[in-house]
Amino acid sequence: MSNYKFILSGGGTGGHIYPAVAIADELKSRYPDAEFLFVGASDRMEMDKVPQAGYKIEGLWISGIQRKLTLKNLMFPFKLITSLLRSRKIIETFSPNAVIGTGGFASGPLLKVATSKKIPSLIQEQNSYPGITNKLLSKKVNTICVAYEGLEKFFPKAKLRLTGNPIRKDLLEVKSKHIEGKDAFTLIHSKHTLLVLGGSLGARRINQLVESNLEYFEAKNVQLIWQCGKLYYDQYKSYNTRKYVQVHAFLNNMDMAYAAADIIISRAGAISVSELCIVGKPTIFIPSPNVAEDHQTKNAKAIADKNAALLIKEKELESEFRNQFSDLISDENRRVELSKNIEALALVNATNDIVDEVEKLLKN
Repeated sequence: MSNYKFILSGGGTGGHIYPAVAIADELKSRYPDAEFLFVGASDRMEMDKVPQAGYKIEGLWISGIQRKLTLKNLMFPFKLITSLLRSRKIIETFSPNAVIGTGGFASGPLLKVATSKKIPSLIQEQNSYPGITNKLLSKKVNTICVAYEGLEKFFPKAKLRLTGNPIRKDLLEVKSKHIEGKDAFTLIHSKHTLLVLGGSLGARRINQLVESNLEYFEAKNVQLIWQCGKLYYDQYKSYNTRKYVQVHAFLNNMDMAYAAADIIISRAGAISVSELCIVGKPTIFIPSPNVAEDHQTKNAKAIADKNAALLIKEKELESEFRNQFSDLISDENRRVELSKNIEALALVNATNDIVDEVEKLLKN
């Protein structure tokens, strides 16, 4: 049977949406006649991003619990009941063969209804520290695909599969495109290239760090590809007039940016970390301290503990950054060691492995 029907749910951030789309694409390549429906939160970015990727989406009226007593929190029970009823209607109308959740608020009610109806279900957890939605769902779903070891602390061990996070296929060839990448950004081949990534919106503290170290980077013979994020572009674009600095709101050709880089500074969201393992370049993680459960620090620490990246906390940047960067730029052996170690952690076949698990559910 190839005319299967799949519902995928995940959203709120690119880190939940992108894996869901990658899984759908792989399922579609195996089952060209299959039908797909995405379910997201009606006011979040998935409502735009999923149709751009070519899939239909339905929205639920749902949001997370705030940390303090707010009007939103008082609304939460109503939103939850409404979303459960809507999810029940969606599932009864579409009657999927399997349901897949990648985290985010909307996947909670949808998978709760799916599991209560005994529909085969799988969740994919991107982080080394799971979100509350997936922790609650783990008791009922059939399979849990994870990207880090040691998650039996949070999930039933028998259901766990270590697959990794789904990633863009164009990143698998980055290593061989170093020259091509430098040319794509018209960089000088004899200079070290530093790629700075703050996520699509940008990271204020990383941008401040870069701005305050522009002279220092120049003295170290370093050229910059600085992705400052769309919220900060107007503030920093004037630095484009500097000879060895390129400021970008957003990088559309990420594979070429990764290829051009000799050293990378990045946040430590789950998907970024998975990509950087595949890219295999010396990396300095500066995790965002403002995320739930401080999971970025936990993601980065899981890599740094294996001597595969450097980790500098925001509050230590003043005292630590220049020392660590100077050591790294002047020590080629250290850079090679970090590259080799981070590459060894890459789970290259994640998307295939996750879809293999979905197929097992369909057969059962």
